[in-house]
Amino acid sequence: MRGCWHSTVARMCRAAAAAVAKSPRDPGSPPLSFSGHFWSGPPPFRLLGRGLASGPLAAARGESVAAEAGVPPTSAAVKNPTPRIVYDERNHERLPPGSPSKRAFAYFVLGLGRFAYASAVRLLLVKLVLSMSATRDVLALASLEVDLSNVDPGSTVTVKWRGKPVFIRRRTEEEIERARREDSASLRDPQPDSARVQDPEWLVVVGVCTHLGCIPLPNAGDYGGWFCPCHGSHYDVSGRARKGPAPLNLEVPAYTFLGERRLLIGSR
Repeated sequence: MRGCWHSTVARMCRAAAAAVAKSPRDPGSPPLSFSGHFWSGPPPFRLLGRGLASGPLAAARGESVAAEAGVPPTSAAVKNPTPRIVYDERNHERLPPGSPSKRAFAYFVLGLGRFAYASAVRLLLVKLVLSMSATRDVLALASLEVDLSNVDPGSTVTVKWRGKPVFIRRRTEEEIERARREDSASLRDPQPDSARVQDPEWLVVVGVCTHLGCIPLPNAGDYGGWFCPCHGSHYDVSGRARKGPAPLNLEVPAYTFLGERRLLIGSR
Protein backbone atom coordinates (compact mmCIF):
# COMPACT_ATOMS: atom_id res chain seq x y z
CA MET A 1 0.00 0.00 0.00
CA ARG A 2 2.82 2.43 0.86
CA GLY A 3 4.64 1.78 -2.42
CA CYS A 4 1.46 2.39 -4.40
CA TRP A 5 0.96 5.76 -2.65
CA HIS A 6 4.55 6.84 -3.42
CA SER A 7 4.19 5.90 -7.07
CA THR A 8 0.95 7.94 -7.29
CA VAL A 9 2.59 11.01 -5.80
CA ALA A 10 5.56 10.63 -8.13
CA ARG A 11 3.31 10.51 -11.18
CA MET A 12 1.49 13.66 -9.99
CA CYS A 13 4.78 15.52 -9.51
CA ARG A 14 6.03 14.51 -12.96
CA ALA A 15 2.78 15.74 -14.53
CA ALA A 16 3.08 19.07 -12.69
CA ALA A 17 6.71 19.42 -13.79
CA ALA A 18 5.80 18.78 -17.42
CA ALA A 19 3.04 21.42 -17.25
CA VAL A 20 5.29 24.04 -15.71
CA ALA A 21 8.10 23.27 -18.17
CA LYS A 22 5.87 24.40 -21.03
CA SER A 23 5.45 27.89 -19.51
CA PRO A 24 8.18 30.61 -19.83
CA ARG A 25 10.93 30.26 -17.27
CA ASP A 26 12.32 33.09 -15.21
CA PRO A 27 16.12 32.97 -15.14
CA GLY A 28 16.21 35.22 -12.06
CA SER A 29 14.20 32.89 -9.83
CA PRO A 30 15.87 30.18 -7.75
CA PRO A 31 15.14 26.59 -8.73
CA LEU A 32 12.41 24.78 -6.87
CA SER A 33 13.86 22.01 -4.71
CA PHE A 34 11.99 19.10 -3.20
CA SER A 35 13.26 16.99 -0.34
CA GLY A 36 11.79 13.67 0.50
CA HIS A 37 11.92 10.00 -0.34
CA PHE A 38 9.50 10.30 -3.30
CA TRP A 39 11.73 12.58 -5.42
CA SER A 40 15.47 12.46 -6.17
CA GLY A 41 17.67 14.59 -8.37
CA PRO A 42 17.39 18.22 -9.38
CA PRO A 43 13.94 19.38 -10.53
CA PRO A 44 13.59 20.10 -14.24
CA PHE A 45 11.69 23.36 -13.67
CA ARG A 46 11.99 26.68 -11.82
CA LEU A 47 9.50 28.50 -9.56
CA LEU A 48 7.83 31.30 -11.43
CA GLY A 49 7.71 34.72 -9.77
CA ARG A 50 4.21 36.14 -10.10
CA GLY A 51 2.71 39.42 -8.80
CA LEU A 52 -0.33 41.67 -9.02
CA ALA A 53 -0.57 45.37 -9.68
CA SER A 54 -3.46 47.84 -9.60
CA GLY A 55 -1.75 50.36 -11.90
CA PRO A 56 0.62 50.41 -14.85
CA LEU A 57 3.50 47.91 -14.64
CA ALA A 58 7.00 49.32 -14.43
CA ALA A 59 9.87 47.77 -16.30
CA ALA A 60 12.90 46.43 -14.40
CA ARG A 61 16.14 44.73 -15.52
CA GLY A 62 15.39 45.67 -19.04
CA GLU A 63 12.13 43.75 -19.09
CA SER A 64 8.93 45.21 -20.47
CA VAL A 65 5.36 44.15 -19.99
CA ALA A 66 3.00 44.83 -22.88
CA ALA A 67 -0.62 45.28 -21.78
CA GLU A 68 -3.32 44.54 -24.28
CA ALA A 69 -5.82 47.22 -25.10
CA GLY A 70 -8.79 47.13 -22.74
CA VAL A 71 -7.16 44.58 -20.40
CA PRO A 72 -6.86 45.58 -16.71
CA PRO A 73 -3.31 45.77 -15.34
CA THR A 74 -3.99 42.89 -12.92
CA SER A 75 -5.11 40.61 -15.75
CA ALA A 76 -2.08 41.61 -17.78
CA ALA A 77 0.20 40.76 -14.85
CA VAL A 78 -1.40 37.34 -14.48
CA LYS A 79 -1.01 36.59 -18.18
CA ASN A 80 2.56 37.95 -18.35
CA PRO A 81 4.22 37.22 -14.97
CA THR A 82 7.44 39.01 -14.07
CA PRO A 83 9.45 39.01 -10.81
CA ARG A 84 9.93 42.81 -10.91
CA ILE A 85 6.51 44.42 -10.57
CA VAL A 86 6.41 47.88 -9.00
CA TYR A 87 3.23 48.48 -7.03
CA ASP A 88 1.56 51.76 -7.94
CA GLU A 89 0.57 53.55 -4.73
CA ARG A 90 -1.00 56.59 -6.35
CA ASN A 91 -4.53 55.22 -5.89
CA HIS A 92 -3.89 54.70 -2.15
CA GLU A 93 -2.00 57.84 -1.28
CA ARG A 94 -2.49 58.98 2.33
CA LEU A 95 -3.27 62.67 2.50
CA PRO A 96 -1.93 64.71 5.46
CA PRO A 97 -4.38 66.19 8.01
CA GLY A 98 -6.00 69.41 6.79
CA SER A 99 -5.28 68.73 3.15
CA PRO A 100 -7.65 70.57 0.78
CA SER A 101 -8.22 67.33 -1.08
CA LYS A 102 -10.00 65.76 1.90
CA ARG A 103 -11.62 68.88 3.35
CA ALA A 104 -15.05 68.21 1.85
CA PHE A 105 -15.13 64.69 3.25
CA ALA A 106 -14.01 65.92 6.67
CA TYR A 107 -16.76 68.56 6.71
CA PHE A 108 -19.33 65.95 5.73
CA VAL A 109 -18.29 63.57 8.53
CA LEU A 110 -18.20 66.37 11.12
CA GLY A 111 -21.60 67.68 10.08
CA LEU A 112 -23.13 64.21 10.17
CA GLY A 113 -21.69 63.54 13.62
CA ARG A 114 -22.93 66.85 15.03
CA PHE A 115 -26.40 66.22 13.61
CA ALA A 116 -26.47 62.82 15.30
CA TYR A 117 -25.36 64.35 18.62
CA ALA A 118 -27.99 67.12 18.38
CA SER A 119 -30.72 64.57 17.62
CA ALA A 120 -29.71 62.46 20.62
CA VAL A 121 -29.69 65.50 22.95
CA ARG A 122 -33.10 66.60 21.66
CA LEU A 123 -34.53 63.11 22.24
CA LEU A 124 -33.18 63.06 25.80
CA LEU A 125 -34.66 66.49 26.55
CA VAL A 126 -38.07 65.50 25.18
CA LYS A 127 -38.04 62.30 27.25
CA LEU A 128 -37.08 64.28 30.36
CA VAL A 129 -39.84 66.86 29.89
CA LEU A 130 -42.44 64.18 29.23
CA SER A 131 -41.37 62.25 32.32
CA MET A 132 -41.89 65.39 34.45
CA SER A 133 -45.32 66.14 33.00
CA ALA A 134 -48.47 64.99 34.72
CA THR A 135 -49.98 61.71 33.55
CA ARG A 136 -53.47 61.41 32.11
CA ASP A 137 -54.99 60.04 35.29
CA VAL A 138 -53.58 62.97 37.27
CA LEU A 139 -54.90 65.46 34.72
CA ALA A 140 -58.29 63.79 34.91
CA LEU A 141 -58.38 64.52 38.65
CA ALA A 142 -57.58 68.20 38.13
CA SER A 143 -61.30 68.96 38.17
CA LEU A 144 -64.28 67.20 39.72
CA GLU A 145 -68.00 67.59 39.11
CA VAL A 146 -70.30 66.91 42.06
CA ASP A 147 -74.06 66.42 42.06
CA LEU A 148 -75.56 68.33 44.99
CA SER A 149 -79.17 67.22 44.56
CA ASN A 150 -78.90 64.48 47.21
CA VAL A 151 -77.31 66.61 49.95
CA ASP A 152 -79.74 67.44 52.76
CA PRO A 153 -79.63 70.75 54.69
CA GLY A 154 -77.29 70.59 57.70
CA SER A 155 -75.33 67.57 56.33
CA THR A 156 -71.78 67.32 54.98
CA VAL A 157 -70.50 65.15 52.13
CA THR A 158 -66.88 64.31 51.49
CA VAL A 159 -65.41 63.91 47.98
CA LYS A 160 -61.88 63.20 46.84
CA TRP A 161 -60.14 65.82 44.71
CA ARG A 162 -56.45 65.67 43.78
CA GLY A 163 -55.90 63.04 46.45
CA LYS A 164 -57.34 65.21 49.23
CA PRO A 165 -60.74 65.16 50.92
CA VAL A 166 -63.07 68.07 50.23
CA PHE A 167 -65.96 68.86 52.58
CA ILE A 168 -69.18 70.16 50.99
CA ARG A 169 -71.63 71.40 53.63
CA ARG A 170 -75.18 72.48 52.98
CA ARG A 171 -75.80 74.97 55.75
CA THR A 172 -79.13 75.77 57.32
CA GLU A 173 -80.46 79.29 57.79
CA GLU A 174 -79.47 79.20 61.46
CA GLU A 175 -75.87 78.22 60.61
CA ILE A 176 -75.65 80.97 58.00
CA GLU A 177 -76.82 83.61 60.50
CA ARG A 178 -74.42 82.34 63.18
CA ALA A 179 -71.47 82.49 60.80
CA ARG A 180 -72.33 86.04 59.80
CA ARG A 181 -72.81 87.32 63.39
CA GLU A 182 -69.45 86.23 64.70
CA ASP A 183 -66.83 88.96 64.71
CA SER A 184 -64.12 87.90 62.28
CA ALA A 185 -61.66 90.52 63.57
CA SER A 186 -61.19 88.62 66.83
CA LEU A 187 -60.37 85.33 65.09
CA ARG A 188 -56.90 83.84 64.80
CA ASP A 189 -57.12 84.03 61.00
CA PRO A 190 -59.52 86.93 60.41
CA GLN A 191 -61.82 86.32 57.46
CA PRO A 192 -65.52 87.13 57.05
CA ASP A 193 -67.96 84.42 56.06
CA SER A 194 -68.90 86.24 52.86
CA ALA A 195 -65.31 85.95 51.60
CA ARG A 196 -65.33 82.16 52.00
CA VAL A 197 -68.54 81.26 50.17
CA GLN A 198 -70.07 81.99 46.78
CA ASP A 199 -73.53 80.82 47.78
CA PRO A 200 -74.28 81.22 51.53
CA GLU A 201 -76.07 77.84 51.51
CA TRP A 202 -72.99 75.93 50.37
CA LEU A 203 -69.58 75.82 52.05
CA VAL A 204 -66.72 74.08 50.21
CA VAL A 205 -63.41 73.56 52.08
CA VAL A 206 -60.44 71.21 51.86
CA GLY A 207 -60.74 68.64 54.65
CA VAL A 208 -57.15 68.88 55.89
CA CYS A 209 -56.32 70.37 59.27
CA THR A 210 -54.00 73.34 58.98
CA HIS A 211 -52.00 72.22 62.01
CA LEU A 212 -50.39 68.91 60.97
CA GLY A 213 -52.52 67.72 58.07
CA CYS A 214 -55.01 65.51 59.90
CA ILE A 215 -58.60 65.05 58.72
CA PRO A 216 -61.14 66.77 61.00
CA LEU A 217 -64.49 65.23 61.88
CA PRO A 218 -67.59 67.05 60.53
CA ASN A 219 -70.48 68.24 62.69
CA ALA A 220 -68.32 68.11 65.81
CA GLY A 221 -66.43 70.43 68.14
CA ASP A 222 -67.41 73.34 70.32
CA TYR A 223 -68.60 75.45 67.38
CA GLY A 224 -70.62 72.88 65.44
CA GLY A 225 -68.30 72.81 62.46
CA TRP A 226 -65.30 70.43 62.48
CA PHE A 227 -63.10 68.97 65.17
CA CYS A 228 -59.62 67.47 64.78
CA PRO A 229 -59.19 64.70 67.38
CA CYS A 230 -55.43 64.49 66.87
CA HIS A 231 -54.53 67.77 68.58
CA GLY A 232 -57.87 69.33 69.49
CA SER A 233 -58.41 71.98 66.80
CA HIS A 234 -61.97 73.35 66.48
CA TYR A 235 -63.51 74.98 63.40
CA ASP A 236 -66.87 76.73 63.04
CA VAL A 237 -69.54 76.28 60.34
CA SER A 238 -67.53 78.59 58.08
CA GLY A 239 -64.36 76.47 58.39
CA ARG A 240 -62.52 79.09 60.45
CA ALA A 241 -60.07 78.10 63.20
CA ARG A 242 -61.56 78.97 66.58
CA LYS A 243 -59.75 76.88 69.15
CA GLY A 244 -56.72 74.62 69.40
CA PRO A 245 -53.28 74.70 67.70
CA ALA A 246 -54.56 75.18 64.13
CA PRO A 247 -53.01 78.48 62.88
CA LEU A 248 -55.16 79.01 59.76
CA ASN A 249 -58.68 78.47 58.52
CA LEU A 250 -59.57 75.49 56.36
CA GLU A 251 -58.54 76.11 52.76
CA VAL A 252 -61.23 77.05 50.26
CA PRO A 253 -60.49 75.46 46.84
CA ALA A 254 -61.36 76.98 43.49
CA TYR A 255 -64.87 75.95 42.52
CA THR A 256 -67.72 77.03 40.26
CA PHE A 257 -71.44 76.34 40.23
CA LEU A 258 -72.45 74.84 36.88
CA GLY A 259 -76.10 74.99 37.77
CA GLU A 260 -78.44 75.02 40.72
CA ARG A 261 -77.28 71.58 41.85
CA ARG A 262 -74.00 71.05 39.96
CA LEU A 263 -70.60 71.96 41.39
CA LEU A 264 -67.23 71.95 39.63
CA ILE A 265 -64.20 71.78 41.91
CA GLY A 266 -60.96 72.88 40.29
CA SER A 267 -60.58 74.16 36.74
CA ARG A 268 -61.23 72.51 33.40
